[in-house]
Amino acid sequence: MEHVLEEPRKRITARVSDNVRATLEQAAELLGATVNQFVVQTAYVEAQRVLERESVIRLSQKDARKVLSLLDNPPKANKRLKDAVKAFTSDFPHSGRDWPVRGCEGSRSQTLL
Repeated sequence: MEHVLEEPRKRITARVSDNVRATLEQAAELLGATVNQFVVQTAYVEAQRVLERESVIRLSQKDARKVLSLLDNPPKANKRLKDAVKAFTSDFPHSGRDWPVRGCEGSRSQTLL
């Protein structure tokens, strides 16, 4: 017989008012769950929603085409970008990456964008 090792579970506790507790108990009972099951499931679903909202960028088709066009045909670096690259590379000379910027001749960075 194969044994599956379960991931150790951690405990989360919360202090709530009597009113909040009663509301949670009522909602959990309506769903046929324990308060703990209800709170964990509801918090988990909300956490997933927040993570998706904060990590996914939604663009219209027009804006998506603009972004893809700029990626395929990036504009030449302007003075502000060149100055920013120079400032960055002087502030973080050992950042572990070269972030080259096309058009920033003479700097350590020459091909980003």
